[in-house]
Amino acid sequence: MKRCIAGVLLLSFLGCAGTACASGQKLIALTFDDGPRPYILYGYTQPGQKPTPGLLDLLDREHVKATFFVMGWRLTPGTYGDRREFRTDKTCLDAARDLFRRGHEIEDHTFSHVQFKLFEKQHGPGSAVADVDRASELIKGVTGHRAEFVRPPNWITWDALNRQLEGRGYRVLSISSEIPLPMRDVNSADYLCAGARPVNCPKPSLNAFVLQQIERREKQGVLAHVLVFHELSTTVVALQTLIPELKARGYRFVTMQEYVRLIGPPAPVKRAASKTGG
Repeated sequence: MKRCIAGVLLLSFLGCAGTACASGQKLIALTFDDGPRPYILYGYTQPGQKPTPGLLDLLDREHVKATFFVMGWRLTPGTYGDRREFRTDKTCLDAARDLFRRGHEIEDHTFSHVQFKLFEKQHGPGSAVADVDRASELIKGVTGHRAEFVRPPNWITWDALNRQLEGRGYRVLSISSEIPLPMRDVNSADYLCAGARPVNCPKPSLNAFVLQQIERREKQGVLAHVLVFHELSTTVVALQTLIPELKARGYRFVTMQEYVRLIGPPAPVKRAASKTGG
């Protein structure tokens, strides 16, 4: 199975040669996958435990606009999340509408959140694109327009599927090493830090791990980064110090659409021969 080379369909610059980089702007596109999760966005309190802070309050306090890659099934009416999640009085759709009202961007993390190869094996050719479209239509019901960006579950996709999605007007995000660094997702690995006793969380801390990745990219002349997090309570706690730290280092937070606009327009891309994955 071949990981996505989707960055080729996005931008063809090497290193950081776009408008933002030429002017020395330091940019962060802060993104979150797997929501909307109302209990994470607004915070919650469990009996006998300290209140868990809400992500939206943190973003408001820091004057940060983020991009949320949502699962389409959560935007169906009357959905509060899955049975393992703390239930609040807000549905996921209520939360999505509030995200948009607050100026955050909503993009596509598919409807079913099933790995694309498995999904097409179960449902047949074209089903992965249909799943992305299904989520996009629900997003349109919230924002008034279809999604522009797609982040596949686990970043797993293949060239033929990328071309199909590109033909539908989507920009596919990936962590592939073949993608120019400014458009290559930075995996925070925050999902390894979830739970009461995580064993695989990056050492010495999640924030240190993210900052190390940014510093390595800076050494290559890259000052623009797409940071990938998830809607997790442990992530909200980490971001309480990470966002101020990145601001202190001169970074400005923008949505994905603004990020791409500031980096600069794509140049013509010469495609490699067609591959179908496998």
